[in-house]
Amino acid sequence: MSVVEQYARAHIVSDADIADDEAVPVMLRYDPETDPRSVRVGLPGTDEWTFSRALLEQGLRAPAGSGEVRVWPCGRVQAVLEFHSAQGVSVVQFETKALLRFLRRTYTATPVGRGGSAAQLQQ
Repeated sequence: MSVVEQYARAHIVSDADIADDEAVPVMLRYDPETDPRSVRVGLPGTDEWTFSRALLEQGLRAPAGSGEVRVWPCGRVQAVLEFHSAQGVSVVQFETKALLRFLRRTYTATPVGRGGSAAQLQQ
């Protein structure tokens, strides 16, 4: 089993003065040796969030949340991840295709029964 790392372009939703088309690289990471049921999302700077891989998958189909992390579809081609902390809320918008590609790679890295899922990810 190997680590899956993928950069995805995302938009940070903020009231700060950021151009609408300005996307930032976000690191998506899955390490089946450390925790086969979790994924990590590394935002620019030092923010990194670890949460259930199943939550990410569920949130691409319908709103889902657990603790400080919420995920929901946003239209037909985008998804939103919302992270809550003592410092505030970070809202990050991705193309759904990038997150689906990442999830497929994680399920390929971990066989069903060892943290993998038999759920079929939509194209």
